Amino acid sequence: MLMTILAAAAPKGDNPYGLEAALREGGLIAQTVFGILVLMLFVSLYILFTKLFEQQKIINQYKRVRSQFWTANSLREGAAKLEKNSAYRQIVDDGIQAQDQYKELTDPIEAHDWLHGSLARSEASINSQLNGGLAFLATTGATAPFIGLFGTVVGIYRALIKIGSAGQASIDAVAGPVGEALIMTALGLVVAVPAVLAYNFLQRRNKAIAENLNGFSNDVLGYLASDGRVRPTASAAAKKAPAAAAAKPAGTTTTAGQAGGAQTRA
Repeated sequence: MLMTILAAAAPKGDNPYGLEAALREGGLIAQTVFGILVLMLFVSLYILFTKLFEQQKIINQYKRVRSQFWTANSLREGAAKLEKNSAYRQIVDDGIQAQDQYKELTDPIEAHDWLHGSLARSEASINSQLNGGLAFLATTGATAPFIGLFGTVVGIYRALIKIGSAGQASIDAVAGPVGEALIMTALGLVVAVPAVLAYNFLQRRNKAIAENLNGFSNDVLGYLASDGRVRPTASAAAKKAPAAAAAKPAGTTTTAGQAGGAQTRA
């Protein structure tokens, strides 16, 4: 891809100062710097697209959790509605397992603390997997400009050697090495900028996913700690609201007194 971009920007015809000529004249050092930068770019793109796919999968799972999970009669029944090996299925399974293990403990410990610790470990494991590969993006964004700068320094050094050998600073003597130096600088920026943007973008999405996971984990903890008496009701209320609005005749209103004067909790 880098070759295509630079070739498109280069003049037509046999260009003695193009990328291929710069790599040929630059020798092993220039070719090594170019190879490292290209490798870093392709690995960064691979991490970006794989993480986007992984994040979108978890986001879609959260949508199904909100619409289906809490309508089940039990956690085990709700877990059966989730995909196997999914993030939310893992939290539910770990919570159920922690509840079963608590009955086998001989050392006295609060059930809430035991369940909370188990769910927190499960949540941390998922977040760790989501953050996998982001360290490479951060490293690429921080080091790629300096790797390109190393190629720039070598190119300018070669230009100075040519000037010293020729005894005069002619354009023919310095154009090739200086062009090579500028190309290496540009390559470093082309690799570093997308890596930094991808890192920040993925980190922001991971933060949103972590908030959803934390909220779901707290809901599971409340369900387990209360033997099923505490569960989210937002989704159920949202489903009942349209049905109630449709059943109410047009032009009428209902007050607390007309409904019996008091509200009851299920």
